[in-house]
Amino acid sequence: MNTVRIDPIDVGELLDALSDFLACGKSHVVHFIPAHPTVLARRDPMYREVLNRGRLNLPDGASVAWVCRWHGSRTRRLTGSDAMRVVTGWGMSSGLRHYLFGGTPETLIALRTKLESARPGIAIVGAESPPFHELGDDEIRRAVGRMHAARAQAVWLGLGTPKQDLVADRLQRLKAAPVILCVGAAFDFISGSVPRSPRWLNTVGLEWAYRLKTDPRRLWRRYVLGNPRFVAGVLFDELRRATARSGSTGRPPCGS
Repeated sequence: MNTVRIDPIDVGELLDALSDFLACGKSHVVHFIPAHPTVLARRDPMYREVLNRGRLNLPDGASVAWVCRWHGSRTRRLTGSDAMRVVTGWGMSSGLRHYLFGGTPETLIALRTKLESARPGIAIVGAESPPFHELGDDEIRRAVGRMHAARAQAVWLGLGTPKQDLVADRLQRLKAAPVILCVGAAFDFISGSVPRSPRWLNTVGLEWAYRLKTDPRRLWRRYVLGNPRFVAGVLFDELRRATARSGSTGRPPCGS
């Protein structure tokens, strides 16, 4: 199978899962997945394995959620930005310790300011903007050492796809924190560095068009080439599953 597993849980179930992750003593990765990573994963088995090793894979993209509902799942879209707002609020009562990893120094300052303004008393125990190059093993180990020293419980990654997913996998192996959340552009959106699309565009699944308009040089390949590839992949999967169903009565996996 060339698909990426998507987990059909709602916000309440996410918070329940995070409670379990924090209590169990191991390290867990949560991916927020729009269409783009699933397209990359079709062509890169190693990356696909990384995503499917994630403890939770949540549908950040409207198109990913639509595919899951097409397969009979009750999945709804849950963006990294929305999850970050919910989780930081939920964690206030327990003093959840947050570590921000990604973005530019300017974005991190603005993000921290916004979070502390919205959640007075929030425990942000670390914030760093790593180099843009691929991080070496020594750099990852040093970052993990800083996370351990800060006693971080929730490490938020805003490194972009696929870098953040690959880094998260390495952090998890070194048990950087109980929870590692890959939220991508949430750093930019919440900090105000990049404007988010109007809510009505999000509702009808056209946030990608707004992002393409605001940053065409960086995003044209992702959307102009990636969106048709996503649709083609979904249709290919449906044809393959239709052929296989004659010998099976089970529900097809939720993925894209």
